[in-house]
Amino acid sequence: MIRYCLILIIILFISCNKEEGTAQETPPQPSMYFPPLSGNVWETTTPESLNWNISEADTLYDYLETRGTRAFIILKDGKIVIEKYWGNDIQNTSPFTQDSNWYWASAGKTLTALLVGIAQEEGILNINNKTSDYLGLNWTSLPSEKEELILIKHQLTMTTGLNYDVASLDCTDSSCLEYGTDAGQQWYYHNAPYTLLEQVVSNASGMTYNNFTDEKVENKIGMSGSWVTLGYNNVYWSTPRDAARYGLLLLNNGVWDETTVLADTSYVDAMTNSSQALNPSYGYLTWLNGKSSIRLPGFNLSFNTSLSLNAPSDMYAAMGKNGQFINVVPSENMVVIRMGEAPDNDLVPIEFHDEMWGLINNLTN
Repeated sequence: MIRYCLILIIILFISCNKEEGTAQETPPQPSMYFPPLSGNVWETTTPESLNWNISEADTLYDYLETRGTRAFIILKDGKIVIEKYWGNDIQNTSPFTQDSNWYWASAGKTLTALLVGIAQEEGILNINNKTSDYLGLNWTSLPSEKEELILIKHQLTMTTGLNYDVASLDCTDSSCLEYGTDAGQQWYYHNAPYTLLEQVVSNASGMTYNNFTDEKVENKIGMSGSWVTLGYNNVYWSTPRDAARYGLLLLNNGVWDETTVLADTSYVDAMTNSSQALNPSYGYLTWLNGKSSIRLPGFNLSFNTSLSLNAPSDMYAAMGKNGQFINVVPSENMVVIRMGEAPDNDLVPIEFHDEMWGLINNLTN
């Protein structure tokens, strides 16, 4: 009996040591860096310290520069690894720098999605409520029973069902918003219902959209951009570093350092995961990689591929006209920013985006 007990104690001792050894072998998670809310201080790290293949950097830079890129930033664990600028500012009067402003185009949609989530968290709207609760009746030209089917969630997911065969997909006049099919039954990249989300938030909050953005996001993470009305569209402008700040906020799931910008993790998850089955590559106004199929702007059909074969499968992105990209890669603790002119003649620069990621892989692998 004594011999049996001794054997049992030895076995337990060895098992405990193995468990402790396993725990010690787990590498520590890198801490996330957040730059100060004001000033130009932003910690950097080098590609060499990350064991990146620096010999591939010039090939990436040449590719970006020859395709109209103005700004390119890579963050790793919140720190700047690469920050490059080319060409002139939007007025073409002086060199483009870290302080130059550029338009986000539809990359601003993802910022709007976050603002809607903040408004919901504050209890001033609910995405499962009818849009007419905030815009009033007859905000479309639909019969009332069809208009009442459209919820804020449908605006977030491009599934309002509004007719997309119209003269202008940007027009937000009620006469331009015609019946196509019942809400939730089709996915189409229709800009006007998205744009009206800004009025939804303003009406619900009693604040201008710029003021709401300033108070709820910009002041908390050090951004200094602004929404500018251009025709029917309301376009966000900022510096590339502001875009990087926003990407870092998304990477950290709505939390900036010790400040929670959006505490509703279920909403953040919904933003960055498939929001419906019609286009699994789309969350709440956010593009998703690694899905089995995708519907692209301007097309009423599905392609059996993912957003980018070269990018990490868990990447999600804010993407805008002419190649405005905020790419977030949770598995790599990485944010990639590209701003600039159209890299090619494609309606959507998906091929450019994928080739860019192929060159990033050559650098980082």
